[in-house]
Amino acid sequence: MKVLVTGAKGQLGSEFQDLAPTSDHRFSFCDIDEMDLSEEASINRYLKLHEIDVIINCGAYTNVDGAEENKSLAHAINAQAPGIIAKHCSRNNVRLIHISTDYVFDGQGHTPITEDDKPNPLSVYGSTKLKGERNIVRELENAYIIRTSWVYSSYGKNFVKTMLRLGKERGSLNVVYDQIGTPTYAHDLAKVIIHILDHWKNKDKPGIYHYANHGAISWYDFAKAIFELGEIDCQVNPIRSSEFPTTAVRPYFSLLSKEKACKTFNLAIPYWKDSLIKCLERMELQKL
Repeated sequence: MKVLVTGAKGQLGSEFQDLAPTSDHRFSFCDIDEMDLSEEASINRYLKLHEIDVIINCGAYTNVDGAEENKSLAHAINAQAPGIIAKHCSRNNVRLIHISTDYVFDGQGHTPITEDDKPNPLSVYGSTKLKGERNIVRELENAYIIRTSWVYSSYGKNFVKTMLRLGKERGSLNVVYDQIGTPTYAHDLAKVIIHILDHWKNKDKPGIYHYANHGAISWYDFAKAIFELGEIDCQVNPIRSSEFPTTAVRPYFSLLSKEKACKTFNLAIPYWKDSLIKCLERMELQKL
């Protein structure tokens, strides 16, 4: 299949670029220079010029705090663009896999969040991503929407790379302990999506799915593990979210249930710490 990946320069898009040469599918990639997701004309122009079987929409406005101040841009990219892409897919018999987020939930529960739980976003980022999901569902019956959480990679900007940098610069850091979820290694997510592509003939079951690595931790736990595995001598102090105010409100509990995805696609999901080890190893190799 001819597969287009949007957001090619982002964390997930970069992982697809690494995996593409080993896949049986023909991948192409685009980012804002080729297709500006904030402009409908740019989206339609690009899609009309290219023959595509599947679109994997990784492109998004992901600056959670920035979205509070740039609402119109976040809405254009996260809410409107997915609907425009879905409409093109519906009219041209193109399949769509769209990446969404745990931020569509308010995080007020205490059990893993399923695909059937009611969304209730607390931030502009979360609300625009939810609108994007709903615009897709309205335009396209057979789309795949994959919600994920706490994404990191050896590429781009993310919590892991920030901790590695700050840990080397400072003797101690304060990190919140009362936000619970699961980190997602973007490389693992990209492999799962390619697995879905490979098995569409036998398991074509569109809908909403949750994916993250296995396990449940806080940002504090995550930071501690990064320093331990990275052999960085930095004291991590646990603090409440109220002690570290941010522009956007984060969900306190965003542990996603992966049961539906596991059963549907027969997935063996890696434990978060095992994937963190692999990511750190890749970072070391990329320095060579």
